[in-house]
Amino acid sequence: MSTSDIFIGEIIGTAVLILLGAGVVAAVVLKRSKAQNAGWLAITFGWGFAVMTAVYMTGSLSGAHLNPAVTVGIAIKDGDWSNVPVYFAGQILGAMIGAALVWIAYYGQFQAHLTDPEILAEQPAEEGMVDQKAAPKAGPVLGIFSTGPEVRNVWQNLATEIIGTVVLVLAVLTQGLNDSGKGLGAVGGLMVALVVVGIGLSLGGPTGYAINPARDLGPRIVHALLPLPNKGGSDWSYAWIPVVGPLIGGALAAGIYNIAFA
Repeated sequence: MSTSDIFIGEIIGTAVLILLGAGVVAAVVLKRSKAQNAGWLAITFGWGFAVMTAVYMTGSLSGAHLNPAVTVGIAIKDGDWSNVPVYFAGQILGAMIGAALVWIAYYGQFQAHLTDPEILAEQPAEEGMVDQKAAPKAGPVLGIFSTGPEVRNVWQNLATEIIGTVVLVLAVLTQGLNDSGKGLGAVGGLMVALVVVGIGLSLGGPTGYAINPARDLGPRIVHALLPLPNKGGSDWSYAWIPVVGPLIGGALAAGIYNIAFA
């Protein structure tokens, strides 16, 4: 894989991941959406299908890491960090593009939701939303773009992200890689997608299971930049947890792999 293949592949793959993943959250929580109130199952399976689609689309181009935690895990496993900055750059940029596309696709729903008096008066406790009581600096649609805790407890929130990411990256390293070991393969794409669904169902409740620094940081930046009416804050005081936690989790997963499986 060339550097340009990696960069372009990660941009496209991560953009598709966020377009379909954040898109299902928007579908479930925004007013005037035909899928409103479809629930947590729809969100978790939607993210799983988003992973599968993005992996199958770009696996042959970049290895479809789509996640800095996966990139770190593979780099530690192989001892090769030469392409890590390229992967990171493509993933962050792709996540930002995907988030912007969600805004375009749901433009009318965002406008309707954020100008609704009920939403402005008090944010309802809907799936996919960041709880205003737990995260008072979070705007009413921030949960579409990035994650936030239901109970704000730094060590618990960090631990939850670490645990979830260890499960994800260890699954990638043991079962998901292609023949070269540099990215996800065809069978691995399906397996990893199902693992993501499982993590969402089992471990997604406390923090919304970022398990991917690019998935959280890129869309959070876009939320801060978009001209959304009454959008509120982007909760930057929490933003480090879904970045640091998954990176630690990816490194721990690679350590476990090298000790137990290599």
